Amino acid sequence: MAYPVLPLAAFLGALLVLIPVPSHWRARNYATVSLVFWLFTLDIIYGVNSAIWNDNVRIRLLVWCDITTKLTIGAGVALPAAAMCICKHLELVASGRVVRVTHADKQRRMYFDLAMCFLLPVVIMALHYVVQGHRFDIVEVFGCQPATYYSIPGVFIVWFPPLLIAFVSIIYAALALYHFLRHRVTFASVLQNSNTSITPNRYLRLMGLAITEIIWQIILTVLPMYDNIAPGLRPWTTWADVHSDWLRVDQYLLSEFLPAYKRQMFLFFLAIPASSLLFFIFFGFGEQAVKDYRLILEWVHRNVLRQKATPPKTPKTGMMLQYVLSMYCRPVKTAQPRRYIGRPVL
Repeated sequence: MAYPVLPLAAFLGALLVLIPVPSHWRARNYATVSLVFWLFTLDIIYGVNSAIWNDNVRIRLLVWCDITTKLTIGAGVALPAAAMCICKHLELVASGRVVRVTHADKQRRMYFDLAMCFLLPVVIMALHYVVQGHRFDIVEVFGCQPATYYSIPGVFIVWFPPLLIAFVSIIYAALALYHFLRHRVTFASVLQNSNTSITPNRYLRLMGLAITEIIWQIILTVLPMYDNIAPGLRPWTTWADVHSDWLRVDQYLLSEFLPAYKRQMFLFFLAIPASSLLFFIFFGFGEQAVKDYRLILEWVHRNVLRQKATPPKTPKTGMMLQYVLSMYCRPVKTAQPRRYIGRPVL
């Protein structure tokens, strides 16, 4: 295996991105959970592809490639859409326009997030068939990749939607930061009045994650779009001409690419495990995540190791005497001294 670090990085990213999910699921953060879903999906796809085609371009696992190439196209829209939903919600919460979030508001937000993060990618995956000149490509090290007929329809179907969503996300993120700076003194009370589970700390972490994902997606969309359309777009003639020999599978050795293009492919690959690691860094050490870790360890300690819970730790030096006295000593009522009026008795 020429590049063993690639599948290891992908599978490690798939593991790390799942760790903070329970707290987001309990808080009904559908956009964040959707972001995790698509990152996890891409991590698994990249890991399997880089493991199977690490040093070859053999045509195999055709059904796997048919499914994963479409999921890759959908993820290119779903990731910026999830970031946009996060920024949109953060802007609404920080603006103070909503005094109280009702159940109907939460339902509308859920439907909007699910439509943007899952329904829209499915539509883009279906539309990709319009500009799919052949079945797919197999690239050494990176496995099966989506095939696109580089034309004006291809630009508007594959690359324009992610860029449009990313720029809308930038607007929401800028407004959210503006509201945060304007209400920075009373920001905790603003969040509390909005009846949301977001704390100031979680707000900043969500904002940082969303902005990072937006920047990543803009870079990962603009670079391949420029590389593919700079030599010139192909003319869209007829449906039959574009889809002629559609079952063809093109194979490319890594040595066929220029060094700059190879570096770009490695960048695109590692961007997904890096995003998963970044998600874990932002939320894997939060207060709620630490509580979840403690509950899991207690469950393992109690049900797997069959050991009793450990007694509470004693206080540090300086408080030891007070701790012992409070735990094992009871106050004793002492008799009050008699008071005499006048001359004491000898």
